[in-house]
Amino acid sequence: MVNVLFISQPGLPRSTTLVALPVAFVLMGGTRHLQRVVRERNTRPRESAQRTLVYGAGQTGAYLVRRMLTDPTSPYVPVGLIDDDPHKGHLRLSNVPVIGSRRDLKKAAADTNAVALVLCIARADADFIRKLSDEADEAGLRMMVLPLLSELLQTGMKLGDLRDVAIEDIIGRHPVNTEIESVAGYIKGKRVLVTGAGGSIGAELCRQISSFSPKEVIMLDRDESALHGVQMTILGHGLLDSSDVVLADIRDAEAISKIFNDRKPEVVFHAAALKHLPMLEQYPDEGWKTNVIGTLNVLAAARSVGVETFVNISTDKAANPTSVLGHSKRVAERLTAWYASETKSAYLSVRFGNVIGSRGSMLPTFIAQIEAGGPVTVTDPEVTRFFMTIPEACQLVIQAGAIGRPGEALILDMGSPVRILDVAQRMVAMSERPIEIVFTGLREGEKLHEELLGISEIDLRPFHPQITHTTVPPLEPGDLDPSQWQHPTIRSVEAPKAYFTSPLGSQND
Repeated sequence: MVNVLFISQPGLPRSTTLVALPVAFVLMGGTRHLQRVVRERNTRPRESAQRTLVYGAGQTGAYLVRRMLTDPTSPYVPVGLIDDDPHKGHLRLSNVPVIGSRRDLKKAAADTNAVALVLCIARADADFIRKLSDEADEAGLRMMVLPLLSELLQTGMKLGDLRDVAIEDIIGRHPVNTEIESVAGYIKGKRVLVTGAGGSIGAELCRQISSFSPKEVIMLDRDESALHGVQMTILGHGLLDSSDVVLADIRDAEAISKIFNDRKPEVVFHAAALKHLPMLEQYPDEGWKTNVIGTLNVLAAARSVGVETFVNISTDKAANPTSVLGHSKRVAERLTAWYASETKSAYLSVRFGNVIGSRGSMLPTFIAQIEAGGPVTVTDPEVTRFFMTIPEACQLVIQAGAIGRPGEALILDMGSPVRILDVAQRMVAMSERPIEIVFTGLREGEKLHEELLGISEIDLRPFHPQITHTTVPPLEPGDLDPSQWQHPTIRSVEAPKAYFTSPLGSQND
């Protein structure tokens, strides 16, 4: 090589080799670049792909942009990124530039002729999605979202997973990191029993619990069809001939006691309850039998076999209760607290807001009314409610068993309450049908605005910034007085105070 470079060869100028080397590098690099250009051109989205803005220039946004640009069947082509971080103002991802922040959305849409916006912020809450959805509408953009992070981790990200913003995202997409993987060790290798296993919450609980390697999951319900459904989703069959499904009513103390003695559960999630407020206002005795006596039967059976962890599922209506439902669930919380004091074990309660998509809840009701041509019924134009998703509610329940202390009630920070009229109006608008909204008035025992904490309860968050712990005063089973429960004035705000005040309680309960 030295001879070639520095010793002249006959008929060959010495400068030839010096010139040839960079020329060779240029030709090799150019060839590779040309191959890359051809390959990328062949994998770029079709001309018919929708021009799309991607909101979020983080790792998720970068990955999504690459997928869009390298998938020839992609229905979307990225034309710009939107990000509120000023340090990303000159960033380019796969040669797609950041062209502005949220306040520039309308201009960005006009400059790029974009027709769609994809939200790529994994921890966007419902309030943010609601506002961004409105701004996307103003900019003439169709807004889409990715599935929740938990779903992406299970299935991986696919362009087909992008979907239009749903009403569930707008009112209840609360991405609270409950970190259940790190705290659900108390389930591994244990016998776990779930009451109300066929309900919306119970079924999802069974699905999530099954992923934490319990010794067995015992699914108990009085509805055989519901048990068939949950067995199908978890095991892939609905034969109903195995020991994982148990047909029983929590009102039957003898049957519940026998089941606990035979199966010896170590962890219990108590989800069985009557939950429809107006129905219990008509039939308060039924609320007493299921929500109070039924809970007492399960608690007594749990103590008799030494259950280590007992999680009672309650409701925000138990805070300063004004309805039969709220009062019955408050009594269930206090009975659970009494058994915690007796057993010195983790017997505790978890309060939910409205669970989106659960059977008989607001969203399925509105959908059915819209499909029937209306009207959509709303009790009051100012009524508000707290919302959470079924998976999120169940994550809270599972984590509660690890971080909850005996006798406590745990409440998830569900963000700001949502006005029901706003939900109804959005759903009607999304249906693109001329549906009337009718106001029916608040029902007996119903609050205009729900509360999460009672008057005498304190908001303490010792373990998780978005989970409140409050102490519940215990109520000894011997202090229960069914005669007062049956009195018609149970429906009033003031009359139940004497009943719900026990020697172990307080006047503010």
